[in-house]
Amino acid sequence: MDDELDEQEEKPRKPRLAWALTGSGHDFTACLEIIRALGELDLFLSKAAAEVIFLYTRERKPFPPGIRLIRDTTASAPPVGRFYDGWYHTLVVAPATSNTVAKFVCGISDTLVTNVFAQAGKCRIPIIVYACDTKPVHDSMAPHRMVRLWPRRIDLENTARLKAFEGVAVVEDMAALEAAVAARLAEVAEGGA
Repeated sequence: MDDELDEQEEKPRKPRLAWALTGSGHDFTACLEIIRALGELDLFLSKAAAEVIFLYTRERKPFPPGIRLIRDTTASAPPVGRFYDGWYHTLVVAPATSNTVAKFVCGISDTLVTNVFAQAGKCRIPIIVYACDTKPVHDSMAPHRMVRLWPRRIDLENTARLKAFEGVAVVEDMAALEAAVAARLAEVAEGGA
């Protein structure tokens, strides 16, 4: 696992899955389980995700070797160039905080995760987003216990707006996320773009 972007890294033989983690705790560990099971992918970690991961896992090296880790450490987010060069067939953003969804909807690209979302969209790479705020009331795991949350109207409205984005599939729970990722990987395996 590489902690920093290696500029000398060679392009993969075939496009990979790109996954972006934000700092949301909602189903965070379940998303980590999917990532571990998938193995070969590039994982884009927001600054908040890099902090939160240790609150939920206590592991210092939570990913197997086939996962390349790309951290949010630069202002210009140079790793987004990989999207231009055909490194990825799909971007998954899961879980996605209400802040991240709001930035997606407003076209703000000021972090690694918002940049990869924007560039994947501009390159017409399919995107799957697991938005955390999709229901008026839901339970979510905090680092030490389950909590009940009432998303704000603006959070729900932003999720609804994101659903209208071309090339973006917004999922509302883990079952839908797993199904969307599996369907996309099957499509890619069959030679779909």
